[in-house]
Amino acid sequence: MTQFIQRYFDAFNAGDTDAMLDCLSEDVAHHVNEGKIRTGKALFAEFNDHMTRCYKELLTDMVIFVSPDGRRAAAEFVVNGTYLATDEGLPEARGQTYRLPAGSFFDIDKDGLICRVTTYYNLADWVAQVSK
Repeated sequence: MTQFIQRYFDAFNAGDTDAMLDCLSEDVAHHVNEGKIRTGKALFAEFNDHMTRCYKELLTDMVIFVSPDGRRAAAEFVVNGTYLATDEGLPEARGQTYRLPAGSFFDIDKDGLICRVTTYYNLADWVAQVSK
């Protein structure tokens, strides 16, 4: 399961939404940091399109944890990013860079696909970094 979660993050780092979608169940519950739960692959892809427009991010220093039964996983990593386009309700984008610790949590369904992904980071820290 560790390799499967790594494949998901490798797809993220490559900007390959289709490869990320291949890791997800049809009814995936995407718990967005400081946002609403989005259900289904279509909404996940829509979110990724928005994020790709506004941010360029590379995840590094990744450590992946998997429960003994393989049904839950977590990852801790560092987000290295550039703020490309102003995101609604957030500071103006001017190409600012940021470095932010973050984590993601996963539920894995009986078919071995991600059925829940939750990502957390400190939004106040991010705002402070891009507001300089």
